[in-house]
Amino acid sequence: MIRIHHLTKSFKKFRALDDINLQLERGQAVSLLGPNGSGKTTLIKSILGLVIPEKGSIHINGQEIRSHWSYRSKIGYMPQIGRYPENMTIRQVLAMLREVRKDCRQYDEELIRQFDLPAIDHKLMRNLSGGTRQKVSACLAFLFSPDILILDEPTAGLDPLASEILKDKIARERANGKLVLITSHVLSDLEDITSHVVYLQEGKLICFKTVDELKESTGQHQLNKVIAAMMQTHLHENNY
Repeated sequence: MIRIHHLTKSFKKFRALDDINLQLERGQAVSLLGPNGSGKTTLIKSILGLVIPEKGSIHINGQEIRSHWSYRSKIGYMPQIGRYPENMTIRQVLAMLREVRKDCRQYDEELIRQFDLPAIDHKLMRNLSGGTRQKVSACLAFLFSPDILILDEPTAGLDPLASEILKDKIARERANGKLVLITSHVLSDLEDITSHVVYLQEGKLICFKTVDELKESTGQHQLNKVIAAMMQTHLHENNY
């Protein structure tokens, strides 16, 4: 579904992505992990067409994205910090985006109902708490029934109930054949929904494996301990 081929991107002398090769498929929930500065954000922005690499290519459903910008209508993106017109209400923001995306014939409003947004959709965006803004961002990511979901720190700021609602939604969308790409520093939030892990460090792809493969190779049974073991192994190898 997404094929990333020899992707390389530098910012002046800093190599943010170094010859990345990946093949991501439908029905996968891929956690994109790595320390700060490892290239996660640059990779996401490259897939979204917000960063242009100097080398390599990204294909979605067989088409190179630089030739067909319409591919972005197939992606639902939840940013880490959603920025919306502060003087608009929740209802107006949802209506505005529906107007922009008139091509969509089937809306997914399940999260809107589960988060009970209609009860507060008269509120201005500037008056919302961080958690409620996150709920709006999540609803917008799923609203247009995309084939690909890119979720950046999706549970940050959510209360436990909202977090469980969102994780359950992610799991069901994956079961329905969607490709889900997630970044998060809270690895416990990813434990039940992740099928594959992409681990980046210093712009390089260190591994792309299933969670079961990683647990077997590290001898660990929790995702946070699996990643800690990988980081320790990589650090040890770099010191020799």
